[in-house]
Amino acid sequence: MIVVAGEALIDLVPQGTGALAALTPALGGGPYNTAVALGRLGSPAAFCSRVSYDAFGEALLDGLRRAGVDVTAVQRGPEPTTLAVATLDAAGSAAYSFYVEGTADRLFTAPAALPAGTRAVSFGTCSLVLEPGASAYEELMRQASAQGVFTALDPNIRPGLIADADAYRARFKSWLPSVTLLKLSEEDARWLGGTPQEWLAAGPAAVVITHGGDGLTAYTADGAVHAVPGERVEVVDTIGAGDTVNAALLHGLAARDALSPEALSALGAQGWTRLLRFAARAAAVTCSRAGAEPPYPHELEGSSD
Repeated sequence: MIVVAGEALIDLVPQGTGALAALTPALGGGPYNTAVALGRLGSPAAFCSRVSYDAFGEALLDGLRRAGVDVTAVQRGPEPTTLAVATLDAAGSAAYSFYVEGTADRLFTAPAALPAGTRAVSFGTCSLVLEPGASAYEELMRQASAQGVFTALDPNIRPGLIADADAYRARFKSWLPSVTLLKLSEEDARWLGGTPQEWLAAGPAAVVITHGGDGLTAYTADGAVHAVPGERVEVVDTIGAGDTVNAALLHGLAARDALSPEALSALGAQGWTRLLRFAARAAAVTCSRAGAEPPYPHELEGSSD
């Protein structure tokens, strides 16, 4: 079981470029998209969050169930669902503004225990910024790490939500001793500061950086660097691409029985190259259609997993 902990929200996706493009609601949130992608790829997955009782909340849970994701660890509340309004530029890249005050997912509390059979837990995005839920997710991360559970972190920085950038950067560094796999975009890396080597020295066994259409690079604790190019597709938008990479990495590692620091170190050049190519292919499929719509296994035939 791979558990994904974090927010579920509604993306209001523009049907064109510019601030006044018509908006269509879509199921979203970085952790939510990761959980759906894992379920679609066939990994046993569970979602750990707090979701509203409103109509959007029900739709979010239905989407998880359709993907085969276990929702028994999801907390519920009467507060409204968080909204994220996306704006697309001419290249299809998305920027976001958020409506988060008084929403259900912010009131998440750390569970007494993870679901039975948990092999890995993934964290990231808004859930690690917005209090009081952020502290609860942080507590869960530290507990999981202390229990020897594989932990993955995708910061997925949303600067508009971070009131004190320096405080967040310091908090990010404090998480690293509890992180096994750190995945982030090159934009996130620039915003956070530091280098893969510095982050590896603080705790993670591997760091994976995405470069948009230019591919992915993995850095490992033994000093090795593994890179693959991106897969060329006609980009509709990039919504959910990074979340798909996150899920593909976890899915591929689980398939290789490599959800441990030692196993990450033992993957070697061939193992990392195959894993990164699989993640690049999965992200390309997501980018080829509107919204966060990660792929199914039949859409990745011929890719290594």
